[in-house]
Amino acid sequence: MTMRRIHARHAVIDGARRLGTLGLNKGTAGNLSVRVDEDTLLITPSGIPAESLRPQDIVLMDFEGEWRGEKKPSSEWRFHLDILAGRPDVGAVVHTHAPYCTVLACLDKPIPPFHYMVAVAGGSDIRVAPYATFGTEELSRNALVALEGRKACLLSHHGMIATGPDLPGAIKLAVEVEELAQQYVRILQLGTPALLAEDEMDRVLEKFKTYGANAQTA
Repeated sequence: MTMRRIHARHAVIDGARRLGTLGLNKGTAGNLSVRVDEDTLLITPSGIPAESLRPQDIVLMDFEGEWRGEKKPSSEWRFHLDILAGRPDVGAVVHTHAPYCTVLACLDKPIPPFHYMVAVAGGSDIRVAPYATFGTEELSRNALVALEGRKACLLSHHGMIATGPDLPGAIKLAVEVEELAQQYVRILQLGTPALLAEDEMDRVLEKFKTYGANAQTA
């Protein structure tokens, strides 16, 4: 096992535990993956709580769906593999059952441009992928469509997916999407919000191309 893969395994464990600390996942809910190189990925195993994970539990898979290791991969390995295989801009995928995202997903409610920060997910809204049974190719296909031109989406009656160039970026986006979902749910309790116009969201998306540049280069 190369040092790069050893470090990546520890990073996956740290990421899984951080999702729990942040309240985005509980117990064995959710999963995450990272791209290792051009044809392999590491993914969390099926049915093991984050706090119990060991480096050897993290599953190495290739983009043909073959895996090796002591444990079986997450039941959601299919959409992790398909996203990483089809999106060279994505280096990590996070799937959570974050509470407010899941509330909206169970209502099949996308997150509209009620706030300019919706653009952080790559577009003028955050879509809901149609429902399909967990772990199926159909769910993966639905998620890929919902992620076209986007960095995150909700999964109907399920949860959410966030992507990033690396694992910290994907986790950061998951946190931001859950915050937006919480705000939107609370707003809906008071009424229907006015939405930002498409041309304004286009301006925000353009500005987001350099958003945080100082922090990244510091």
